[in-house]
Amino acid sequence: MYCLAACQDETPPVSHLGQGLMAGEATATSVILQARLTREAELNQGYLPGQAGIGRFEIDTDPEFQNSTISGQLMALPNNDFILKYQFSKLEPGTLYYYRLQLGAGAEPDRVSDTATFRTLPGADSHAEVSFVAVTGMNYYHHFFGKYEGTAAHTGEEKDLGYPALSAIKALKPDYFIGTGDNVYFDHPNAKSFERAQRDGKDPAPGYFDGKEVTDEAGMRRKYHLQFSQPRFRELFAGLATYWEKDDHDYRINDSDPYTEFPISHELGIHNFKEQLPVTPPREPDALTYRTHRMNQDLQIWLLEGRDYRSPNDMPDGPDKTLWGKEQLEWLKNTLLASDATFKIIVSPTPLVGPDDAYKRDNHVNHDGFRFEGDAFHAWLGESDLIENNLYVVCGDRHWQYHAMHPGGVEEFSTGALVDNNSRAGRLAGDPRSTDPNGLIRQYYIQGTPEEASGGFLHVSVGRSTGEPTATFQFYDEHGTLLYETVKSVKDSSTSSEL
Repeated sequence: MYCLAACQDETPPVSHLGQGLMAGEATATSVILQARLTREAELNQGYLPGQAGIGRFEIDTDPEFQNSTISGQLMALPNNDFILKYQFSKLEPGTLYYYRLQLGAGAEPDRVSDTATFRTLPGADSHAEVSFVAVTGMNYYHHFFGKYEGTAAHTGEEKDLGYPALSAIKALKPDYFIGTGDNVYFDHPNAKSFERAQRDGKDPAPGYFDGKEVTDEAGMRRKYHLQFSQPRFRELFAGLATYWEKDDHDYRINDSDPYTEFPISHELGIHNFKEQLPVTPPREPDALTYRTHRMNQDLQIWLLEGRDYRSPNDMPDGPDKTLWGKEQLEWLKNTLLASDATFKIIVSPTPLVGPDDAYKRDNHVNHDGFRFEGDAFHAWLGESDLIENNLYVVCGDRHWQYHAMHPGGVEEFSTGALVDNNSRAGRLAGDPRSTDPNGLIRQYYIQGTPEEASGGFLHVSVGRSTGEPTATFQFYDEHGTLLYETVKSVKDSSTSSEL
């Protein structure tokens, strides 16, 4: 039983923030702040139960909060997984904001959280440099307990602190963080692989998992509790704003569509994403999850939705099959044409260039997937002269880093898996087992062998340090080693190097 006031003859409950604070969907003038009240300050035997209570967010440009704005009182209850959210508006562009949470398990706040920060977007009138990191493949199970086939898991301090890549990201001091999907894995560990590991003498996850895919809302929520209770996540998110997309693993199950038979319904997959992450305004449950943000005068990004509107994966490919849905596709085209940003970056949960594995049917490069829509979009980009006007694609989903160019001219940067144990060697152009058996894709950089595969992330910065606008794309491994860099100018010339 939960009580908002101290229960008689019981020790009064205390609220903690076991998952820290998070700022999301920052614009030039608004932000969504989020926190989850918990009974304890950290995981206990793999669980982080919520605590009913109240909270009020406080925000200011002054770290001492001398002239702060305070939200109305918010309720943390079981039906919202004890999550508090509030959207502040009328903020100043390109400004560093400080925020904290007044919280309590009773009728009034009885404590104040540590202070966190974020920066609003500079906006279309500013030349101020902006930077972001993009990640995918945050597989908690593989990092903490190893791959099923026996790869060693992290131990000691690394296991206690969480993903090493998060420290590497924090050291770079990016302005923003983009999770491109597969932010959690509802289908890992899976039963067959879990049982195989046990037969091989491994204890895959004592006290944390029972070897079954998540099949209900409680399990879905727990995946996020495990993920964001990691100290390195809490430290990173205390200093920047985040943006989120979802893909198959954090929607339902691997390569899932709205029609896949699985206990997690299409509707629940959509609801859970909006509940657990600061993506849509808390008072707008039907808000769209595809959107665009003008970051500064030289950069606009598009964040796409790849699961909600797609046709069945096994539907024969052709003009009636869609991954994006008609309305999103028209919106994407119209907003791309309307943009006067120097650089335009589409952030997609799945690839538009690849190559990918030939057997798959899940994305725009798969021959039995959504190739018709993908090819049509590439043709439209060429006809609209957007390729010559500094348009690039950043994609998640694939477990290896690459920089590749489609025969039509679009260049794509794959973030690769954040977690080392979730990475693999990529498909090379010309490989008959790839979606490019004829070798038409130009690969500037790829983690193409098991020895090259590593966890890591993509860092992107856009500014005018040389006097002219440039966009710099950098791949890092999970320890912060720079692996590859390319710098793009307005005239689309570039220099690149593998380090």
